[in-house]
Amino acid sequence: MLFTIDVYSDPICPWCYIGKRRLERALKSRPDFEPLIRWRAFQLNPAMPAGGMDRKPYLAAKFGSTDEAHRLYEHIGAIGAREEIDFKFTDIQRTPNTIPAHSLIQFAAEHGKCDEVVEALFFAFFKHGRDIGDSEELLKIAAECGLEAAGFKPIMASENAVSEVQREDLLGRRIGIDGVPFFIIDEKYALSGAQEPEAFYNIFDLVIENARTAETAEATLCNL
Repeated sequence: MLFTIDVYSDPICPWCYIGKRRLERALKSRPDFEPLIRWRAFQLNPAMPAGGMDRKPYLAAKFGSTDEAHRLYEHIGAIGAREEIDFKFTDIQRTPNTIPAHSLIQFAAEHGKCDEVVEALFFAFFKHGRDIGDSEELLKIAAECGLEAAGFKPIMASENAVSEVQREDLLGRRIGIDGVPFFIIDEKYALSGAQEPEAFYNIFDLVIENARTAETAEATLCNL
């Protein structure tokens, strides 16, 4: 069954990585589904300087103290471990501006490599502490995912690419998204947060029911 899943996400959001894993588990339970997953840009830190910032002052400003941040990340790390994600939060030295990373995701979508790049960005940042706001790191990730890095390089530096990421981010905020991950399924149903796979099942059932109703209505019209 064909339908869309729009995922508003940020590659520096640990809950988005967890949400990706849980969506994958939910879809494994429905092997007859063939969703088109579209990764949409959302910036956790839209005011982040272009060059990012050192991780420690960022955490202190965001959570009140680095100790509080460590406590929260320990909790997230335990949840991530249950999804087979080995978060290495202490290896992260900088928190990047994610506009260039979102531009890479959009570039990858045009070449059928979107999911691979999203996964690679999460893995690079949370497993190896790579600065995914750095242009050279992003070019390496593009090449690692089988993309032509030379084709992405001029796009990454273009004002149009920045505007496109900001436009997509703004669209999400205008429809009421204020946190990620956020899933819009079949352009009708919304699911907020990194919820367990079971949270998707009722929505999947509604998608099936709607498809059957549409097929029945179409068959009825054809028989008139």
